[in-house]
Amino acid sequence: FRSRQKIGLENNIKTTVYRLVHGEGDNLPGLIIDYYNKHVVIQCHSIGMHKNINNIAKALQKLYGSSVLSIYNKSGQTLPKEYAINNETDGFLFGVKVENIEVQEYGHRFIIDFINGQKTGFFIDQRENRALLGEYVKDKTVLNTYCYSGGFSVYAVKAGAKHVYSVDSSKSAIEMANSNIVLNFPSAKNHESITADTLEFLQETTDSYDIIILDPPAFAKHVKVKHNAVQGYKRLNAKAISKINSGGLLFTFSCSQVVDMNLFRSTVISAAISAKRKARIIHQLTQPADHPINAFHPEGSYLKGLVLYIE
Repeated sequence: FRSRQKIGLENNIKTTVYRLVHGEGDNLPGLIIDYYNKHVVIQCHSIGMHKNINNIAKALQKLYGSSVLSIYNKSGQTLPKEYAINNETDGFLFGVKVENIEVQEYGHRFIIDFINGQKTGFFIDQRENRALLGEYVKDKTVLNTYCYSGGFSVYAVKAGAKHVYSVDSSKSAIEMANSNIVLNFPSAKNHESITADTLEFLQETTDSYDIIILDPPAFAKHVKVKHNAVQGYKRLNAKAISKINSGGLLFTFSCSQVVDMNLFRSTVISAAISAKRKARIIHQLTQPADHPINAFHPEGSYLKGLVLYIE
């Protein structure tokens, strides 16, 4: 809690969503706790943590006092299946029962559905990278793929992009993205959403873009599929690079823990070679300070990102 205060996230009226506990990074393996504007979501990744979830909820009530209105347990998808089937997992542990709440991130507004949404409801770990995107998009055409709830799209529209396209294969994700665009810009005419598989869309579109964002789900969750994941990243990035206008940018990410930064960087460079385009790395990105990495658990450095200038 004190570390989140020190980095300016606690009681910040312009950023009301942050990660309070980041597993091994906060010396609490198997435990994730996210704060969403007075609503807290707990996600246990280990049986031991889940057996103590009521004590954790009581500690959170004591810590936040009136600054917490509800505490929700969302561990059903992250605990071992046999254990989850035989134990009560998802559900409210405290307070008012809500589905959709509004948060702010650097003044951008988002509706969060932590009950039905992915992860705990929002990709908090891309906060600083979304802010970085905003520095480059003015008067540019932007393609945001795997857009989920439209985080990068909202930042791009607000920062003055000429036109923003949001692509996701999930209809519910597109609905969330549209809702967040309307929430921030009720009369915006420079945003378009497309329900489609990203790779298929990139293969079929005849358009090109000034900036493309690739933020796919993890391609590899264990070592056995590492090779296939690398090939997948190469195909995806090569196709995206081929659709970027000269002088444009690629924001590309991997959250696959078994693919480290060196491997990801070499894979993306290989993709640029395959696309027969010259590329320069202008930013190497990672997760924000509320997702700390334990010095003795380097695997906690799961989010890798690159910004490439494409010639």
